[in-house]
Amino acid sequence: MSDAHAHSIAFVRMETLPESPPPARQTGMPKWLRDNLFSGWANTLLTLVGIWAIYTILSGVLPWILNGVWNASSLTECREILAGQTGACFAVLKDRWHQLLFGFQYPSELYWRPILAFFMMLVAIAPVLFFDLPRKLLIFTALFPFIAYYLIWGGPLATPLVALAGCAAAYVVFDRYGKESFAAGFLGGVAVALVVWIIGGIVVGMVASETPWMTAVPSRDLGGFMLNMMLGVTCVSLSIPLGIVLALGRQSDMPLIKGICVVFIEFIRGVPLITLLFVASVMLAYFFPPDSTVDLFLRVVIMITMFSSAYIAEVIRGGLAALPKGQYEAADSLGLDYPQAMRLIILPQALKISIPGIVNVAVGLFKDTTLVSVISMFDLIGMIRGPILASTEWNGVYWELLGFAACLFFVVCYGISQYSQWLERRLATDHR
Repeated sequence: MSDAHAHSIAFVRMETLPESPPPARQTGMPKWLRDNLFSGWANTLLTLVGIWAIYTILSGVLPWILNGVWNASSLTECREILAGQTGACFAVLKDRWHQLLFGFQYPSELYWRPILAFFMMLVAIAPVLFFDLPRKLLIFTALFPFIAYYLIWGGPLATPLVALAGCAAAYVVFDRYGKESFAAGFLGGVAVALVVWIIGGIVVGMVASETPWMTAVPSRDLGGFMLNMMLGVTCVSLSIPLGIVLALGRQSDMPLIKGICVVFIEFIRGVPLITLLFVASVMLAYFFPPDSTVDLFLRVVIMITMFSSAYIAEVIRGGLAALPKGQYEAADSLGLDYPQAMRLIILPQALKISIPGIVNVAVGLFKDTTLVSVISMFDLIGMIRGPILASTEWNGVYWELLGFAACLFFVVCYGISQYSQWLERRLATDHR
């Protein structure tokens, strides 16, 4: 065979060539920078402007933070230590941390009680937020509100026990009659709970002097970030079930129930929260018996819960409206009554759709708890605006205190936001 003929036969490779490495510009950090920051002349210009803005801000903020003074007894001493240099006076946080967190009247020897209640709260909400945990932990979740009340407020032990007995009696009545008629079970449970609480309150009032108790702390002594946390957790926990009831009531076929829910939701959503707080502070006491003294904390909880439940009701109503009609028809075809259809088919899907809106209301509600400072409740902002800035030692310190408050609220709100995103991914709310 000639050489020319041999070269005309195609060569078949017997092994696979190894993969060649990608170009350096198509991997790693260079690729990320080009795709995300320098993908075009417009993005390049925006990136450069952003870098300049970040540099300008940090060049002014970082020296102020890094030169901060932590050991001083007053603003004047801070300025003397700085000697004309740029720097923050963080000594106010070190000197008044207990007032920022617990208020200025809560006894310092009892700080362990709200701290213990806070860590118990983390344990109590864990089985609610992360449903892979054992369901038996929900027993502690149900008991936690009464334990936390006794830890923070103290007083006679019979008070939280009576409250627990009323709630337990209401649950038994609802479990017995709610399967037949949701309205009958709900109203019957509320009536039984009120009866137990009234009778129990009379008994507690008669034997309180003979009952062992923990040191009582009046509600007016609560303050600082602790008060914001208590209002936020309590009002969110109460407004979600109330919002569900209002949303279902607004879609009810019974004109009276639907009318009451519509009027309540539209009225509350049309009134600013600060107006409701003034009503809670001044006018709400007139709706109770003349000789009764209703605690201001309870009045504020009632108003904030009513306010947030109206917004949550509209969010959940949107989730209910987003469900196709076939879901309701499927429940009917299975022979489920209204409570069973809502509990097993409709509400689980509607609540999954409503997660972003509910979280948005919860975050806004937690930040709105700072409005209680306008009715002389010394929450975190109230402490800053009132006792701390009114003192001669720290009059004139603003950025350090307000920055500390912003960091606390950011940590809580960012945590809520991240949990909601995790929950959306876990529940696959995109309906795949």
